[in-house]
Amino acid sequence: MTNRKMFFTMLWGAVFRRRSRAMMAVIASLVGAATLFCLASVCVAVPQQMNEEMRAYGANLIVTPASATGKSQGIDTATVRNVTALIGAGHSVKSAAYRYESVRINSAPYTIAGVDVKAVRALNRHWNVTGDWPSSGNVMVGRDVADALGVKVGSRVTIGYRAADASASASSSASAKSDSDESTETAESSAQGTQSTQTTQGEQTTQATENGRVSSDIMDNNGTEFRIAGIVDTGGNEDSIIYATTADVAKLAGSKRGADVVEYSVNAMGDELNDIVNNINRSADKNPNSAVKAQTVTRITSSDTRIIAMLQTLFWIVSLVVLVLTLVGVGTTISSIVSQRRNEIGLRKALGADSRALGVEFYVESGIYGLIGGLLGTAIGYVLARVLCATVFGRAIGFDWLLGAGSLLLSVAIAVIASIPPVRRATRIDPAIVLREE
Repeated sequence: MTNRKMFFTMLWGAVFRRRSRAMMAVIASLVGAATLFCLASVCVAVPQQMNEEMRAYGANLIVTPASATGKSQGIDTATVRNVTALIGAGHSVKSAAYRYESVRINSAPYTIAGVDVKAVRALNRHWNVTGDWPSSGNVMVGRDVADALGVKVGSRVTIGYRAADASASASSSASAKSDSDESTETAESSAQGTQSTQTTQGEQTTQATENGRVSSDIMDNNGTEFRIAGIVDTGGNEDSIIYATTADVAKLAGSKRGADVVEYSVNAMGDELNDIVNNINRSADKNPNSAVKAQTVTRITSSDTRIIAMLQTLFWIVSLVVLVLTLVGVGTTISSIVSQRRNEIGLRKALGADSRALGVEFYVESGIYGLIGGLLGTAIGYVLARVLCATVFGRAIGFDWLLGAGSLLLSVAIAVIASIPPVRRATRIDPAIVLREE
C-alpha cells in the first residue's frame, strides 16, 4: 500500500470511526457558516433594498439655477435633459421639475408650483393626497394652505398673479442669493423660502404712494378661478404650497419659462451620490450657458447613511462574536479528538511517523469538518437570509456565489486555525511516556 493510499485510509477511518466527535465539529462549523452567511447576505442586500425603499420618500438630489439670470429664466428643457442623462448614466433615476411663482389669494401671498403631475406623483409616492391631483383648471393645495383659507375639496378659489410681484422677485434674485437656496434639506423648502423672501421684498417695493397714501393694488382680488381638486398632507414644506399643472401656471403668469427646481431620485447613496453631484457641478463650470447647481437632500441622504452604518456596525460586532464562538467550538472538538487518539499518536511516532505528517493529517481532517459544515451552513444561511428579506422587505434575494465561496473558504480556514493549538500539542507527545502508560 502506498503512502498516499495509507494516508487517505487513515483519514477516512479517523473521520467515520468517531462519528459523534466529527458531528460536533461539523455542527460547530455549520452554525458559524450559517450565521455569517446570513448576516453577510443581509448586509449586502439591505443597503440596496433600503435605498430603493427610501426612494419612495422623495428626492435625494436637487438641481437649481446657478446664476441670477438662470434664476429669472429657469432651467430650460435642454439643460434638464442633459443633466438627467448625466445622472442616469449607470443609475436608475426619476425626476420632476417645479416652476414656482408668487401669487395672491384674498390679497394674501402664497407660492404656486407648476408641475408635471405624472412625474411628481411617481417621485413622491409617500404624499398623502385627499381627493385628486392637479389637472387643467384644478389645483391641489397643501394642508396649511387649506386650513388658512378654510377650504376643502371641491371649493373654488381665485388666484391672482401680479407682474409687480414677479419683477420684484427677479430683482431680489439678481441682487443676492437667498439663504434657502443654499439649503439642501428639501427642494420645496428651497423654492418656498426663495418665493417667500421675494414676495416680502416685492410687497415692500410695490407699495407706491398715491397722494400720500399707500396704493391699494395689493388689495386687488382679481385673478383666475380654480377648483380645489385635492389636499396634500405630508407634514413638511409641501403643505404650504399650491400645486397646479405647468400649463395653468404659464397661463396664469402669461409667460413660459424653465423650472426653478428639478428634483431627482437616484439609485445611489453616500460617496457615489456625492460623485454625481460633483460631476454635475463640474459640467456646469465648463458650460456657463447652462450653469446649474446640484445639491444632495441632506435629510434623506443622512438617514440612509446613518441607518446603513448602524446595520454594518451591528454586522461586524455579531460576526466577530460568531467567529470567536466558532473558533472555540471547533478548537474544543478537535482538542477532544486529539486527546482520544493520544495513544495512537504515540505508537505511530514510536514506529517512525513524522510529526509533520501527523500534523498534516489532523489539519486535513479539520478542514474536512469545516468544508462539510461550511456547505451545510451556507445553504441554511441562504434560506434564513431569503426568509428574513422576504419578511422585512417583501423581496427575495439571489444567491451570491462569491459570498458563498468566501463562506466555504472561511469555514475551512477557521476549522484549520482552531486545530493548530491541539495539533501542536499532539505532535510533541513523547512516545516513550505513552507506551509506558500502556
